[in-house]
Amino acid sequence: MTTFLFTHPACLKHDTGYDHPESVARLQAVLDKLQGPEFAKLEWQEAPMADRAQIARAHDMAYISKVYELAPKTGVANISPDTILSPGSLAASLRAAGAACAAVDSVAAGKADNAFCAVRPPGHHAAAGNTMGFCVFNNVAVGVEQARKVHGYGRIAVIDFDVHHGNGTEAIFRSDPDVMVASIHQSLIFPRSGDSSEVGVGNIVNVPLARETSAEGFRQAFASRIIPRVQEFRPDFLFISAGFDAHIRDPLGDQKLATADFAWLTAQLMQVADAHCGGRLVSVLEGGYNPEALGLASAAHVKTLLERR
Repeated sequence: MTTFLFTHPACLKHDTGYDHPESVARLQAVLDKLQGPEFAKLEWQEAPMADRAQIARAHDMAYISKVYELAPKTGVANISPDTILSPGSLAASLRAAGAACAAVDSVAAGKADNAFCAVRPPGHHAAAGNTMGFCVFNNVAVGVEQARKVHGYGRIAVIDFDVHHGNGTEAIFRSDPDVMVASIHQSLIFPRSGDSSEVGVGNIVNVPLARETSAEGFRQAFASRIIPRVQEFRPDFLFISAGFDAHIRDPLGDQKLATADFAWLTAQLMQVADAHCGGRLVSVLEGGYNPEALGLASAAHVKTLLERR
């Protein structure tokens, strides 16, 4: 497999302040792990900046303008109560969304079999006109629209295995039958959405799990409730909102996954992509708030993406 890694130093300049969970240390831990000898074949690519037109396919222009206006030259500002903007945040956010677009372009052109976007801030809590949960732009949603509007893919699936429900992605696509959004997440934690009754127009699949669900229980739910629905949908392109905070060591969740479980999740989705999408798969980093566990889990994810099947 040829796997591209899209990232940019600007994503390390998004300063959330002392003791904020969404810290620079998260991404640095990921990048450090991906420089090991086992990743010699990983092709590093510079994430470009998304332009306003690309972002506007997923977000309201008024919201985009608000982000630009609030982005400070000094000090900090808040785009939502828990989402901080520093002088480096706008560039980081544009690179994060641009990474998703460039990853789509590379996979669509056959330059890469799949791609991983090691970026921050994350995106899956960002809706069209507002945000929360440390997110600015919805990177995956911007990537989905790049795949549809630029490359003409008709049916897109987004699989979100972050421990928190991807409410922003669901909100953007809940009325669009050509985009399936499937989320497996812990119930009754932030953002307190994602009940199994939320089905959109038949395109939304939510699998909420009780706290302290075992790794075996997580795998069983994923294999029985997510994978069959994605196979039935038969997507042309597959996206992963790759949050690693269901790891047993993560401070913001209460799930029991170990590093090997993320390799298993990745392999399951690669099999679906091989069966229905010609292998076309783009993964974008979301959560994961223990830097060491995040580094290990994301490395397992990327190592699996690199493996030829």
